[in-house]
Amino acid sequence: MREVRIYKPAKTAMQSGKARTKSWVIDFVHKDLEYIEPLMNWVGSYGTTNEINLSFASKEAAIDFAKSKGWPYTVQEPQQRRFTPKSYIDNFLRKV
Repeated sequence: MREVRIYKPAKTAMQSGKARTKSWVIDFVHKDLEYIEPLMNWVGSYGTTNEINLSFASKEAAIDFAKSKGWPYTVQEPQQRRFTPKSYIDNFLRKV
């Protein structure tokens, strides 16, 4: 049996947009065995579970799907963002 993790992706640090953070994702915890291809030194895999991410509109839908497949799952709740409002002048204030 393959164990899966159900989580809501966080916002990337590279951009300020929140795209792809609204849906819940199922990701396989135990990945397939990897090997180094001797000719080109690329990393290969014996299976395709490394590449599979399933998206769902709600946490309940993801849990129901995992239960229907008989997969043991863990749910990782999202952390709330802490937003501290600042003004532009705060960049130039001297902190002692």
